[in-house]
Amino acid sequence: MVEHRSSASPLAHRRRVSARGELFGHPKGLAFLFTTEMWERFSYYGMRALLVLYMTKYLLVSDHAGTVLGLAGIKSALEALFGPLDVQPLSSQIYGFYTALVYLTPIFGGLLADRVLGQRRTVVIGATLMAIGHFMMAVEQLFLLALLALILGNGAFKPNISTQVGGLYAPGDHRRDRAYSIFYVGINVGAFLAPLVCGTLGEKAGWHYGFAAAGVGMLIGLAIYLCALPLLPADELQKAKAAAAPRTRLGRQEWRSIIAILVLFVPVALFWGTYEQQGNTIALWADANTDRTVGLFGSNAEIPTTWFQAFNPFMIFAFTPFVVALWTRQAARGSEPSTITKMSLGCFGVALSYCIMAAAAWHAGEGKASWLWLFAFFVVVTIGELYLSPVGLSLVTKIAPLRMLSMMMGVWLATSFVGGFLAGWLGSFWSRMEKPEFFLLIAAIAAFASAAIFACRWLLRGMLSE
Repeated sequence: MVEHRSSASPLAHRRRVSARGELFGHPKGLAFLFTTEMWERFSYYGMRALLVLYMTKYLLVSDHAGTVLGLAGIKSALEALFGPLDVQPLSSQIYGFYTALVYLTPIFGGLLADRVLGQRRTVVIGATLMAIGHFMMAVEQLFLLALLALILGNGAFKPNISTQVGGLYAPGDHRRDRAYSIFYVGINVGAFLAPLVCGTLGEKAGWHYGFAAAGVGMLIGLAIYLCALPLLPADELQKAKAAAAPRTRLGRQEWRSIIAILVLFVPVALFWGTYEQQGNTIALWADANTDRTVGLFGSNAEIPTTWFQAFNPFMIFAFTPFVVALWTRQAARGSEPSTITKMSLGCFGVALSYCIMAAAAWHAGEGKASWLWLFAFFVVVTIGELYLSPVGLSLVTKIAPLRMLSMMMGVWLATSFVGGFLAGWLGSFWSRMEKPEFFLLIAAIAAFASAAIFACRWLLRGMLSE
């Protein structure tokens, strides 16, 4: 790939970064971006842990539904597409559209930053919009407007803070992959704490307290980011890099890289459609079909429903060191799986996790299943995620043409956009199907995605230089 990725040498870039200071072998800016993203994800996952439960248990089953601005129109539009929708299917559809749209708007947020506002101002605007949106959730009439503010804020925030992580390192700096791994852990620390804090407040103290806690978390993240500005790469530097790229037609290798990303788009979207059931039908299963009783020191306690949403992010930062160590040992022996193989294994892991849930539903029959089934589900689905999600992010930052980097990252994030719609549509079958059959359907979709990725292995190997 023939591109000018920087107007300065990697050594000069490293000297500029060192002048700003380093912490544990990485630029200090990474620590601030880590904590900013941690608090942003705290706010996102805190609200998400409550969203379906809030709609099915309070907002849509009471007189409050009639006061929500725009809800009648949204319901009519969805019923025109999908037929009559009761409370649960309607809640799943709204959840699916929300989780989908937060991964469509980053395409426009990236373009806005690249061409008009710059990354810093776009991140600040996005964080401010999200904080406003979380506080608006405390007002039932503004429910849909709050979701809109969160969608637009996420679009401005997400692609630009991720790009700034890469901007801390010169092209070819071997620390970049580890930096994204550290950043990914920060995401999941926030996602782990969110259900414990926001979920508990929402279930025990009142829904609005949970949403307000998410807003406070976003404000903390914004304050940290503002403190970090002197340590971050300047927007002018990113513009200079883009201007230095030759304005010529895309080369053959660039087209091969783009094709590789597009080929993977469909099966990765299927992965997210199955994965995102965690905040949808898995939350409903945990609430209505799971025996959440646990014995502690001779007495029984009940695990709050929203706490199950903390299992996955906790396991992410617990399992990541072991997965990375495994890949390191495999690389030393020359047996590390290729990028495509890892991603295929990730989808297969998700398929296995839903087979576990099908077994749980079959074993429980008309009763409730032990919470240990859910624990086993989260162990397997988390390992699957580790084999696909960070691997995919690293893949895009390495192979996408520089002149199209923001756009291609937006395209990759759009796999979650399509997956979110699919998750909502699949969730609408929850009330219509027997639970074992539903989980087997989700497992079959994930297994198909795994096979599709693996079938493309021979084609993509040359494109990815593997």
